[in-house]
Amino acid sequence: MPVRFFLTMLLLSFCPTVFSEDALALHTRDQMATADWVAPEKVNTDLDAPVSDRAFTYVHRTLQWDSAKTALVIVDLWDQAQAPLIAKRMDELAPHINEAARAAREKGLLVVHAPGGVTDYYKDTPQRTRCLEVAPVALVALEEGPALPVDASDNGWEGPVRPDKPQTRQHPAIEIAEVDVIGEGAEVYGLLKKRGIENVILMGVHANFAQLDGPTGIRQMKAQGLNVVLVRDLTDSRYNPEKAPRVSHIRGTELVVDYLEQLGCPTLESTDLTGEAAFRFAEDTRPHLAMIVSDDHYHADKTLPEFARFLRETEDLHVSVLHGEGGHSIPGMENLATADAVLVFVRRLGLPSGQLKMLRDFVASGKPVIGLRTASHAFKLKNKPDGSYEVPEGSAEWGAFDPEILGGSYTGHEANEIGADIKNLVVDHPILKGVEPVAWHSLGSLYNTGKLAEGALRLQEGSIPGVTEAVTWIREAAPGRGKVFYTSLGHPADFGEPAFRQLLVNGIKWSIGTL
Repeated sequence: MPVRFFLTMLLLSFCPTVFSEDALALHTRDQMATADWVAPEKVNTDLDAPVSDRAFTYVHRTLQWDSAKTALVIVDLWDQAQAPLIAKRMDELAPHINEAARAAREKGLLVVHAPGGVTDYYKDTPQRTRCLEVAPVALVALEEGPALPVDASDNGWEGPVRPDKPQTRQHPAIEIAEVDVIGEGAEVYGLLKKRGIENVILMGVHANFAQLDGPTGIRQMKAQGLNVVLVRDLTDSRYNPEKAPRVSHIRGTELVVDYLEQLGCPTLESTDLTGEAAFRFAEDTRPHLAMIVSDDHYHADKTLPEFARFLRETEDLHVSVLHGEGGHSIPGMENLATADAVLVFVRRLGLPSGQLKMLRDFVASGKPVIGLRTASHAFKLKNKPDGSYEVPEGSAEWGAFDPEILGGSYTGHEANEIGADIKNLVVDHPILKGVEPVAWHSLGSLYNTGKLAEGALRLQEGSIPGVTEAVTWIREAAPGRGKVFYTSLGHPADFGEPAFRQLLVNGIKWSIGTL
């Protein structure tokens, strides 16, 4: 790679693109048909991007929207509901939706309250009058959409259900500010058109009913020519776990969110608005794993989101993918505040000082750290002693992350072309249970991990002719850090190896205490 090109790319990765003061940065997750997916241009790698074996591929991207042309729309978050369990979830959601709406106002967004069927409660208010004074825009007739992934043929009711509809107004925990508007259906589109609104951030309920096919739902908004994103942590589904696919209610909502992304509606977390960790319902007691990914050197930016999907499906985990999209910044680091473990797979990042402090604080709290491959030099910009080169202003390194936290001494790697032969060592250790075959060949180069920290337990080693190195090890918790699982495996092809996938599952479960 020419030196000038390398330096230019390094500089660009540290210098964020300049947008207008009204630009709103939204870090979205989307899914596109794998058959239509085209691998992005290679930046830091010579490896071909892995292609998902799923029908849809995750795509992470940052949208830049003009705040003055963006509205936040709150759908059907009523004061009561026919099913008490649904009403309970609304009670949980409401304060967090209120905080997101407050933050949106401060950023210059129009806040629209759309509590379907109860807007007459507000008939004499200026917020309601603003909507009624505008000529409505006719709704578009919609064809039936693809089948949903959850069976809600029973209306999604759980538990006892009242025969009447008890809702009378929007949930009182959600403030309706003087500058807001209240409306529903065609009148909302008339107002949005008059205000020059092009973009909508949607929250409220329910993702497989009103938010999907309702008059202020995703499909109608798209038919009206609006750009729309869903705040995936500030929504809920109507789904009874006794119906197919017979998963928990929380998992059912995740499946509906996947469906919406595949339908062409990107999603984001409320962290983008509030600067706080994403909301989770009290009934969601699954362990929370936060994954930190960014660059494409080993295509972790593609393999880990897909592995996160697998973990949600098979291991009953809540997994947050904190995705840097190739840059030296990881949006959503605030979610470490609710994580039970962190998985790091990035390479030579100089994170903003505040973000790195969040990670340092997480580690110091004694929670587990899981490191894959380039985590050994995750936060060290150059393979030189700290202090011997300049770190860009506002960014920070953590050169001692490898020796002090992971317990390794990375100095480089062997030839890429020959890979490495991997062998299990402690065959009766729980982390190696089911890791078969016990010996296999990885296409990834052998890392020179050096002498391990005292007390580190080697679980696997890798070798090439004349060289053997530790590949996988663990460390028990100690003052200043929690348990550590590290492996230098993580080449894209490794994720297709049953032995590696089982190793990673076991390592995660050992770290969070569920193995």
